[in-house]
Amino acid sequence: MKPTDTSELGLERLIVRHLAGISEHPSVPANTVQQPQAVYALGGYVLGRASDYNRDVALDVVQLLAFLQATQSKAVDTLELAAEGIKRTQFLHRLQGEITKRGVVDVLRKGVSHVPVHVDLYKLLPTPGNAAAKDAFGKNIFSVTRQVRYSNDSGNELDLVVFINGLPVLTFELKNSLTKQTVADAIVQYQTTRSHRSCYSSLGAASRTWRSMMSRCASAPS
Repeated sequence: MKPTDTSELGLERLIVRHLAGISEHPSVPANTVQQPQAVYALGGYVLGRASDYNRDVALDVVQLLAFLQATQSKAVDTLELAAEGIKRTQFLHRLQGEITKRGVVDVLRKGVSHVPVHVDLYKLLPTPGNAAAKDAFGKNIFSVTRQVRYSNDSGNELDLVVFINGLPVLTFELKNSLTKQTVADAIVQYQTTRSHRSCYSSLGAASRTWRSMMSRCASAPS
């Protein structure tokens, strides 16, 4: 019988597997051209890739563009977001600026206006019997990404980040009581090694810490 993995890495895999059905993307041969794929499971989450996180704007650009293309393709065309370039960069910085100013929750609820277009960043819960709204809500992308390097200024990584449509809403630092670390250590880590000048902390995202191997959540201080 295979022994239980009681390490922080084991807990990380367990959480991600519960949310997304898998804890790692399948390996592929070198130099293989891949198409982005959403991997969903019963938990309803996509397993994101740390490489898709843009540290300059603190967004998972792949998930953001996938949501916009699925829900507002005309806006994508009007704003020229499909291809990399100055137009996409301007929009991403506009979005990051609004999140910094208003907070991620307000931006998710109310969206942003950019040039002539208003862009929704989240499709709200539907009212009973509203089939169109139900279909729109189902296009929201909830994703979880492991080991996210959040800043260009350091090599520090967050154990887990949860995104909604590419916008980060929760961050996690996992601690294991078996290695003599508790939630207090995670709080100190947020206070001392997670720079408040970095993009991830300016988003207004709710930081969360998993409490040891018991998986109890505690809010990290602002």
